[in-house]
Amino acid sequence: MKQTLLQEKYPVFVAEIGKDETDCQTVEDVVAYLKAKIAEKEKVVFIGVFDHYAHTKGIGGEIAADIVGAVDVIFCFGFALPNPQVLAVRPRSIGVADLGDKFHISFLEAPMKPANEAMEAWVKGLRKS
Repeated sequence: MKQTLLQEKYPVFVAEIGKDETDCQTVEDVVAYLKAKIAEKEKVVFIGVFDHYAHTKGIGGEIAADIVGAVDVIFCFGFALPNPQVLAVRPRSIGVADLGDKFHISFLEAPMKPANEAMEAWVKGLRKS
């Protein structure tokens, strides 16, 4: 897993996981895995799955040739509401792109350490032991 800056301003964690490195073979498999991880966390709530690929294709948008599927798994840690500005960075999502022989998994850095630690552990857990 590496951390990078998207468009020179968004701190993003990224992992590329070969399908030979995981038990997951489809986007749906990865979604099921992430939903299970979210359900294990008492204070985290699953919100939904947004099929970004279907949406973009449906509006005639541009999709990179190597992307054969792409979803966002949406959830919220929401331990506190210390001020109204935190709503700008909630809920969280993990992006799952199917690139044929591998998955590209990414998420935006959260403003709280426990959320980042959990999301990083979930993504790392996709790899076979």
